[in-house]
Amino acid sequence: MELVPSEKNVGGWDRTVRLVVGPVLLIVAAAALLGAVTLGPVVTAASALVGLVLTVTGAVQKCTLNSLLGLNTYRGTAEEQAEQEVERTERPA
Repeated sequence: MELVPSEKNVGGWDRTVRLVVGPVLLIVAAAALLGAVTLGPVVTAASALVGLVLTVTGAVQKCTLNSLLGLNTYRGTAEEQAEQEVERTERPA
């Protein structure tokens, strides 16, 4: 089992949500640390951790949890899809 998947498995709506929600959670955690909003230390830490993970996995398009669950929302470029189609047709049955 790989800690970081070798192939991209985050794309489309999944990536968009991660790249929107992740930074929002990081901003909330920063605001809590600066005293602009009142959150408990556990909520602040959780917000920072989850925000960081979502932002990084959205940016690199690789997620270990997706890999473990067998999820793949990455569609790839048209060239990558064409290569995969050729590989599928060239393999013996």
